[in-house]
Parts: sequence; structure tokens; C-alpha cells
Amino acid sequence: MEITEKNELDDFSQLTVLIIDDNRLVHDTLKRGLYDIGINHVKCAENAYYGIRLCETERFNIVICSFNVNSDKDGFHLLEELKFRGHVNKTTVLIFLSTETNESLVNSIVELQPDDFWVKPLAPKNVKERLIHTLQIKKQLFNMYRASDTKSFSKVIYFADRHLANERLHHFHSNISRMKGEAYLSLLEFETAEGFYKGLMKTYTYAWVYLGYVKSLLKQGRIKDIYDLLEKLIKKPATRFGAHDMLAQYYIEQAQFDKAYDEIKKATELSPRNIERNKKSWDLARLNHDHEGQYIATRNIVKQAKNSIHDSPELLLNLIRSGIDLAGALTDGRASIVLKQTDKNIKQLESEYSNDISEFKQQLLVIKARLYIVREHKGKATKLILNHVDLKASTQIEDNLDKVKVFHELGMREEALKMLDVISNQVSGDSLTSQVINKYIEQESIERVEINFSPKQLNDMSIEHFEKNRLKPALDAIQQALRLTPHNIKLTMRLLKILIALKESNEFEECHDIFGKEAIEVLLSSNVKGSGLEAIEKLKIKWQKAEPIKRL
Repeated sequence: MEITEKNELDDFSQLTVLIIDDNRLVHDTLKRGLYDIGINHVKCAENAYYGIRLCETERFNIVICSFNVNSDKDGFHLLEELKFRGHVNKTTVLIFLSTETNESLVNSIVELQPDDFWVKPLAPKNVKERLIHTLQIKKQLFNMYRASDTKSFSKVIYFADRHLANERLHHFHSNISRMKGEAYLSLLEFETAEGFYKGLMKTYTYAWVYLGYVKSLLKQGRIKDIYDLLEKLIKKPATRFGAHDMLAQYYIEQAQFDKAYDEIKKATELSPRNIERNKKSWDLARLNHDHEGQYIATRNIVKQAKNSIHDSPELLLNLIRSGIDLAGALTDGRASIVLKQTDKNIKQLESEYSNDISEFKQQLLVIKARLYIVREHKGKATKLILNHVDLKASTQIEDNLDKVKVFHELGMREEALKMLDVISNQVSGDSLTSQVINKYIEQESIERVEINFSPKQLNDMSIEHFEKNRLKPALDAIQQALRLTPHNIKLTMRLLKILIALKESNEFEECHDIFGKEAIEVLLSSNVKGSGLEAIEKLKIKWQKAEPIKRL
């Protein structure tokens, strides 16, 4: 029996439409198509700002939005804001327009889950046909969308079962099945979802069917059952983003943070606009000691958040801090380039948020002190911290983490460890993000106790020891540096040089042979090319030819 329930989409003449596009010709084409099917209440905006203002005064049943609203913000962040403000929900008919169809844009659109995606230029006839089809889906499944809006997922399944039993709705069965599968996953009924999606795979070949099946198994911890399927999905444009994103979540849940980081980087590259994913990439970069990855992630966050609801001075502060972290970890000329850009980012912060800059006085003082340290003006940093910086913890975790770093760099280790205790108590909840941050704080606490210097300082110490033929202290210093920056190829090459010298001395031990083989493996698996690769090959040969001095 068909479920009939009056809804706001029953009468086309009463529907209200908002078109957001910076091209008036697009407005005219869309309006002609809308008028032809009896929709006459149409309003247009040429930019995101005006579109949001219209939504604040009127509720729209249909929103047709260009992804490329270039004048202020793109369609991705516009929709985020419309959802955040409650202007758009599951019962709203949402259609995206774009002239582009590149993979990263399509992935971003898929994340937003619009009802349809139209590629410009538009033809009035196609507009009419596709809009009627999209409205029919939304109209027939309106009760399911409304239940989904209120997170009543049991109701979604209830309505889905009855719709699927109605042969007159067979044209909509794939849409109904998709919502039913998502409802099972939302209710954490993963075994039921597994069986449901497995059955759908006999009928449908849609990407969402395979991704839903994979998610249901990953949530049960059964990755071994789907290795081959995952390999196939990762190779296909329609599914590789979703596969990498789900694998990242799976590995975080399994506390395999190195694998999670590899997957989140791939997912972020395929769909770069999602701020929350970029933040996860940043957190995982920190946990994996990837200073360059941390810098890239915070830079991406600043770029993608521009003019969005996420935009804030704290994002620039985090980019500045990541720049200082990276400069302190680099052992070559790139450090000065990063510091130069960091100075520009500070000026940008002071310029764009000049009216609020007093609120960030303490944060900027800590940043200034850290810049003094990385530029080897430790005395100035000490005076600044002792005379002008409030040593107490703030309410913001990132502010406190920066204080931990400056305290540690100045030898104020007791203050650093106290601050880490405060931060541990500030991280709350059992979300995946909290899990990663907690692990990072735990890691920081251990390393701040065991390692007293920065990677650059440790590298300098190692060079000095090596030049004076103090090989074991040189080895100890470089290994500590690599604990803090394990992806640094130059430090790994220096480690191997020290091990070669040890191998040719009477100080060589069995463990040194293991260290050498591990260093070669790291170097050969890196992306170094050209002269760098040649240097690695020479070191490898030298290591293999080196003969330990036999002890008498």
C-alpha cells in the first residue's frame, strides 16, 4: 500500500526557489525552465552574501547554487553555512551547478550530498526534465527525508520498507535503498547493514552500494575480509576518495595512526575543501612527527576556510606556529624561507584582524619568543617570556601547547610538564579527534622528559661530536633528532654516515648493524631523486663495503 502524506512539494505553484550564481544568463535560463513547470516564486542572488541574506528572510523549497560563486565564497562553504544556520535541510531540494567536472570538485560535491549536479552551460529543456525528476524523488520520499532530518533513523527504515513494497515506486527503489542503508549505519546496526548492502550488490553497481558494504565491515573490524575489494575501489575514480576516507577512520579507531595519516592525506588531496578532514590531517601529522605535513595542513586550512564559517584568526595562529615548528626541525637553507613566510603570515594576521589584535597579545608574545629561539637569540626569548608572558594556562589547548614548546626550548622543563598536565585535563570526550589529541599529548609528555633539545640543536651537536671523533655521542644525538623528525632524509643520511664510521672503528656493535639496515631501507623508500638518490646509493655501497675492525 502506498503511503500518501501531504507535503510542501505537492503544489509546484507554491514552491519557492533561490538561484545563487554570478551569471545573469544562468538566472534567465533557469527561470525559463522553472516557469515552464509552474514554479513562479523565484529569487536570484549574484553572490553568496546576498544569497544568505535572502535565506534569512524567506524559507526556500529549492536552492540552485553554483559551485563557482567567485565573488566571495565557493558553493561548498556556502552550503555549509546555509546548513549551519538551518536554512537548508534534507527536505530542501538542493542542486549544484558548475562548469568544471574535475575529480576534486566532484568529490567535494559528493560530500555535500546534493539532489542533483548540473554542468553548465545549461539548456532550458534539460533543466525542465531533470528538475521534474528531482522533484518527484523528493516528493515521493518526503517522509523519509523529514525523518532523516530529525535523526529518526528507525522511521526512515519503516518508511523505506513500505515504499520498497510498492511496485508503483520501483523507479525510486535505488534512492529508497540508499537512504535505508545509511539509516542502518547511523543506528550502528553494522551486521544488518552488511547483509543489506550485500543483497543490493546483486542488483546495483552504484559506488554508494560498495562503499556502504565496506563501511559496514570496517565498523566490525573485518578489514581482512575486504582487502581485494578495497584495492579495486581505490583504483576507481568514483570510489577511491570514499575508500581512503573510510580507511583513515578505521585506522584511527584501531590506533594505527601512521596508516591513518597515509590514508587521510590521500583523502584530503582528493577532496581538499573539507575543513574537519584537514584538521584531522594536521593532528595526525603532529602525532607522526611530520612537521612539513603539519605546515601543509594548517596552510590548507587557512586557504580553504577563507570567507567561510570556519574562518578565524586562530587558524592563522596555527599556521604561524606550524611554520616555527618546521623551521626548528629543518637542518638546511629551507628554514630561512619558512621563517620569512612566517613573518609575512604574522603581518597578515595583524592586518586582517587589527581590531581584535589585543586579544592575541599573549599568543603573539609566545610566538615572538619562539622566533627568537629558532633564530638563536635565546637571551631575548628568555627576557620576553619572564617579563611579559603570563605563565598560567589559558582556556585554549593550542595556546597552551605553544607555551609548552617555548618553556621546553628555554629549559623551563618543570613549567612545560605542568602545562602538559593541564592540557591533558582539557582534552575531553571520546571522539576520534580527542583520541588522536590525547595520544599526541601523551607522546609530547614523554619526549619533553627524555629529549631536551630541538632537532636542529641535536643535529648541530651530532656534527660537533662527529668532527671530534666522538662517534657514540654523535649517534645518540642524531637518533634523538630523528625521534622528533623521523621523515628527515638529511638526518637519516647523517645517521648512516655516523654508522659507517662506527663500522670502520673498534666501537661497532651488533645493534649498529640493525640501525644501518633500517636507515638504508628508509632512504631507499623515500621519494628522493636525481643527485640526492645518487648520494644515497653511494652511502649504501660504502656501508656494504665497510669492514669492522676486529677486536683483539
